[in-house]
Amino acid sequence: MSTGHVGTVELLAGIAGVGRDRARGGYSRHLATPAESDLRDWFAEQAGRRGLDVETDRNGNVWAWWGTPGPDAVVTGSHLDSVPGGGAFDGPLGVASALAAVEDLVARGFAPARPLAVVVFAEEEGGRFGVPCLGSRLLTGDLDADRARGLRDADGVSLAEALTARGDDPSALGPDPERLARVGRFVELHVEQGRALDAPVGIGSAVVAHGRWRLTFTGQGNHAGTTALTDRRDPMIPAAATVLAARRAAARVADARATVGRLVPNPGGTNVIASSVDLWLDVRIPAGEPGPVVEDVLGAARAAADAEGCTVELGRESLSPAVAFDDALAARLAAAVPGAPTLATAAGHDAGVLAAHAPAGMLHVRNPTGISHAPQEHAEDDDVSHGARALADVLAELAR
Repeated sequence: MSTGHVGTVELLAGIAGVGRDRARGGYSRHLATPAESDLRDWFAEQAGRRGLDVETDRNGNVWAWWGTPGPDAVVTGSHLDSVPGGGAFDGPLGVASALAAVEDLVARGFAPARPLAVVVFAEEEGGRFGVPCLGSRLLTGDLDADRARGLRDADGVSLAEALTARGDDPSALGPDPERLARVGRFVELHVEQGRALDAPVGIGSAVVAHGRWRLTFTGQGNHAGTTALTDRRDPMIPAAATVLAARRAAARVADARATVGRLVPNPGGTNVIASSVDLWLDVRIPAGEPGPVVEDVLGAARAAADAEGCTVELGRESLSPAVAFDDALAARLAAAVPGAPTLATAAGHDAGVLAAHAPAGMLHVRNPTGISHAPQEHAEDDDVSHGARALADVLAELAR
């Protein structure tokens, strides 16, 4: 194995030019695109340099093994894909830190007593096909494979078509209980995505309940200039009302968040009254379930649609219940990283999906801007290096 001590900062610098989004700023790195393929190749190369054996599972997740794959493995990693116009750290920080941690352990002369793996999960953000944590949900069976194959991107390309185009077999998608059974413990390092962390590294305690819904408003497409206001059935009107209703509904529930981050009119012409509008609603709530907030928003959407002579349909894209990370594993993380504060996160993670199937935990690296899912997302070099060392200490504790 290499002992060149290539750190996380240097590893991230090596992919800084991959997937830059000239229109939005930041990065757009989505499943089965050239940028994502380049990153997967980069990971395989870097893992190989460290003597890790690389394999891709049936769901497109990439695994790099230190030792023979087997049960009770210690697994770390994250994802390499991004939201549209996302930051440089969300996902890649966890992958690069895992590689740097392996490098650190080799330099220490550490030999794991049990299998150790670094994993890159596919399509964690759902940036192309809409469902977050796609790779981990398929692995665990939390997402139906037929539904996954039928997911479509903004251009109408299905996941099955995209996988076929890059040479993968979409018929292989589905639960992988044998591989899942190998995971003895999973630890994901991630940049903090708010302002809750005032130390270089923190320990994750929980993931709040969250979900995504799509509302489709249908009216009558028509000419923007010749159609009188009284003759219109414009679906953009109830869609706009729903954006405001989401803010009001969230404000009525303590610490809830409701966001409309994507709204797509069809056909989308400047001088055209839309025939339909798709609107995506993201709801997160630390205490309780998102359902009541969604019902509140849906009620307002239906009233606004009726007033405009339109219809509205609601479909659930994903739903993740609240997750409390394993207490025993959290205690071992705390012992390995003395003094690190604990914090819950309102962001979804693959660790939250795996937590229902194996002991899982998280480390967070401080983000001084408090901004994430945007180009201004940031972590200082010293904190990044501190996080990689902390992860190495954790892996040494778990794999001894």
